[in-house]
Amino acid sequence: MDADARHCAIAVIGAGFGGIATGLRLRAAGREDFLIFDRGAEVGGTWRDNTYPGCACDVPSHMYSLSFMPNPGWSRSFSGQPEIWSYLRECASSLRDRLRLSHEVLGAVFRDGRWLLDTSQGSYTADFLVAAGGPLSAPSLPSLPGLSSFAGETFHSSAWNHDLDLRGRRVAVIGTGASAVQFVPQIAPAVAHLSLFQRTAPWVLPRGDRDFTSGERRAFTRVPALRRLARAGVYWGRELAALGFLHPPVMRLAERTARRHLAASITDPALRQALTPAYRMGCKRVLLSDDFYPALTRPNVDLITTPLASATRSGLVTSDGVSHPVDTIIFGTGFRATDPPLAAVIRGPDGRTLAESWGGSMRAYLGSGVTGFPNLFMLLGPNTGLGHTSVVFMIECQIDHLLRLLSHIEGAGGGAWEPTPEAQSRYVDFVDRRMTGTVWESGGCHSWYQDPTGRVSTLWPGHTWSYWLRTRRFTPKAYRRAALT
Repeated sequence: MDADARHCAIAVIGAGFGGIATGLRLRAAGREDFLIFDRGAEVGGTWRDNTYPGCACDVPSHMYSLSFMPNPGWSRSFSGQPEIWSYLRECASSLRDRLRLSHEVLGAVFRDGRWLLDTSQGSYTADFLVAAGGPLSAPSLPSLPGLSSFAGETFHSSAWNHDLDLRGRRVAVIGTGASAVQFVPQIAPAVAHLSLFQRTAPWVLPRGDRDFTSGERRAFTRVPALRRLARAGVYWGRELAALGFLHPPVMRLAERTARRHLAASITDPALRQALTPAYRMGCKRVLLSDDFYPALTRPNVDLITTPLASATRSGLVTSDGVSHPVDTIIFGTGFRATDPPLAAVIRGPDGRTLAESWGGSMRAYLGSGVTGFPNLFMLLGPNTGLGHTSVVFMIECQIDHLLRLLSHIEGAGGGAWEPTPEAQSRYVDFVDRRMTGTVWESGGCHSWYQDPTGRVSTLWPGHTWSYWLRTRRFTPKAYRRAALT
């Protein structure tokens, strides 16, 4: 071990929602010996990195925020990226002394009873490691033959090239997921031509976004109970919507709304048919937009549903042999949600990485702890993502459990602890049983919710209150002292 390594009791990787919330709760609990590492020069995680035009959250503002750090001044019902990033910077303002920004974690190994972290700014040691890197941090890029020969500009939506003026350019957008649905309407009026390559039609519901009036913002500020009521209304409304995901026949009601939205926006029968999904709503991520469909009716926009085959120096070629000349390719192809980058650099005492331990399918007790990786705690780990509401709620549940775990370990005299194999296996079996019959398994599609084995390893198969019940009841026998080699 590096004799010069700096030490802290708790090392947190990631300064997005998860890392910031962890730091705030640790400090509120009187724990000061922690550090938060992030590869970026500022906090914010996903909301720092994703700056594409139109970037916004699809969960209402008063729910997509920390319960203990309310913001009565949200300007809109669905906040945009600049406002969310500003909120996160404000939340982190009291943590500046604990932040280690521009510290990319290159490796973390549990050795001699401690975590040894190798960062871009030197080595550190920690007794406990919290992995809060986030599931939407590593872009997913398709393997497209010939792409290296393309002479134009290429970038992923999460690394938007703001120096490139898109006015007058012939742009190809690959993907019709959550990001593309937001940025396509923003860039379509400016480009000379936009070719949108769609693999699978998404389900799109009306967004219904609006500005909060100055009176509403004043009321939220002066009457905290009103703000809490607004949050509760969003929470329980979204929990009601979860019924459709858990019991797919219920989703037909929402599908009718989406079909009416499509019919009202697209009059061309051929285009409307191409945009009509052939799977049950919710199987893939449900999207919210009022301007995506109208953007596709512009004369300079083409929707292309023939699969891509290759790239050439001057454009893209589809499987029917048709060439599509473009000078810019924007990938709206999502993220490596089932293959988080941190899993490849976190190693247990036996030298195996998390990725090697998982063998292609993520598994963890409560989505947080993994047998064989002592004193490791993940935020938004396996099966903690959501299809219907705010993952910030899940983060807070996990942090509550983390604090109980830390207290348990200290009360037992410290040392290295991990979930028992039996507790982890029982929990994963429970999750898999609950997943059976949900729209994510039976909806007739393949999505990024599923890992290479076909298992849905990203989402929680239930209401968020049921996860809250599980994490608030700490079970000491679910953990054991790790047998260190």
